[in-house]
Amino acid sequence: MRKEEKRKEKGTAGPLIIWKRIAVFLLIFGLAITGVPGRQNLIAEVQAEEGEPQNLYAQSAVLMDADSGRILFSKNGQTERANASTTKIMTCILALEYGSMDDVMTVSDHAASQPKVHLGVASGQTFYLRDLLYSLMLESHNDSAVIIAENIGKSVEGFADMMNAKARELGCSHTYFITPNGLDAADDNGIHHTTAEDLGRIMKYCIMDSPRKDMFLEITRTANYQFTDCSGKNSYSCTNHNAFLQMMDGALSGKTGFTADAGYCYVGALRRDDRTFIVALLACGWPNNKSYKWADAKALMNYGLENYEYRSLWQDIDPGSIKVKNGINKEKPFDMETEISLTVMGEDKDWKMLLKDNEQAEVTWDKEESLEAPVTKGQKVGEVKYSLNGEILRTYDISTSSGIREKTFEWYLKTIFSMYFIGAD
Repeated sequence: MRKEEKRKEKGTAGPLIIWKRIAVFLLIFGLAITGVPGRQNLIAEVQAEEGEPQNLYAQSAVLMDADSGRILFSKNGQTERANASTTKIMTCILALEYGSMDDVMTVSDHAASQPKVHLGVASGQTFYLRDLLYSLMLESHNDSAVIIAENIGKSVEGFADMMNAKARELGCSHTYFITPNGLDAADDNGIHHTTAEDLGRIMKYCIMDSPRKDMFLEITRTANYQFTDCSGKNSYSCTNHNAFLQMMDGALSGKTGFTADAGYCYVGALRRDDRTFIVALLACGWPNNKSYKWADAKALMNYGLENYEYRSLWQDIDPGSIKVKNGINKEKPFDMETEISLTVMGEDKDWKMLLKDNEQAEVTWDKEESLEAPVTKGQKVGEVKYSLNGEILRTYDISTSSGIREKTFEWYLKTIFSMYFIGAD
């Protein structure tokens, strides 16, 4: 394919952003390795000029556009860390997808032995899955997670296999689950862990893409819930510990977590107007810094709300036509070349994405120089690529709008015969 690369750019914001970030990186790197007095203040000033959140408590943090899955801000977003009870969002969504809310689940000795925070069940008790899911997500009960895992996955190990398979399906290549509750654990393959970016992807699936997303949201937004075991003899009460639901207008869902290895963790979502943001925080302080995660979550959500708006990305492209060698042209039957028009397939004039004011998608396209007949209608001859800051967002095929038959020896004979014999007086 000979590349005839053409571009339609609205300004030069994209390349400028790339060069600006390179300059910022070089400046920060230079300041970091030199003895410039007050270099930390200078670094902070550079970050402030970029407009990105500063001085976050979390060692890993991500802000994601929940619609596209695009990472809008990342601090050590791909660093693998223990993630505590934020694990339970995966446990919950798998239980919703593979179980029925009225399924009866029996408590094993192993489930009953789980440490606090726990529901406090006894071996042999039975519960409905519906009730265990509220226990899991509102109070973060560790025993409820194991009951669910053992009844749906046949064992904790079997359920962990399901969790890891789903993580791979979602593109979470730096995640490894061992337990359904997120308690610190290790085996021959490593420790129980994820990354802030992967955790954001899992939350995106739970609230945007899963066929059970509505029930996930209903459970995680419930303030209080009461239930009994299947016998009706024992009563339980749950209160939602996701304080972020009352902190910002539009707070949608979330899950807290804490272990000695993980520190305080949080993953949450907010929807305001037509924008939905996800925040994932790992290692966001240790006792007595329980409130750090709320400060970071608000800072990142406000950054998203203040800086990102939906803007149209679609640009009309006229790919023109393409020469076809040895193709039949009834008007000029003996010309060696003819042309057919091209079209961009699957146009999406309503395509929008959350962008900053100074962000602009770049559109490039290339196509074949010529084709040999025969050519079929809809035959791919090139591509249109949309990219943002060097990352390809979408590609669209450039295809032929009609087909054309090949000139064969038989065609020449018939054409000549028709022209000089049948058409003669």
